[in-house]
Amino acid sequence: MDKNVTIYSTPTCHFCHMAKEFLKEKGVGYTDYDVARDIEKRQEMIQKSGQMGVPVIFVGNEMIIGFDQERLASLLGAAA
Repeated sequence: MDKNVTIYSTPTCHFCHMAKEFLKEKGVGYTDYDVARDIEKRQEMIQKSGQMGVPVIFVGNEMIIGFDQERLASLLGAAA
């Protein structure tokens, strides 16, 4: 799977942990930005998504707000 995956998350977010665990189980590499500590990436996430809540996940240019396992699997071409 050569999809470019980016996740904006915080260390205390349960759904962020679930999303990252799902990606690991599927063998999908991803870039993780901790928006609790990285103010620049937090602003980037808000600008791109209009959201302050996490996770915000990008698979290529497709955005997923929250942990939507079925949509994430579909975009990755993996089984949910």
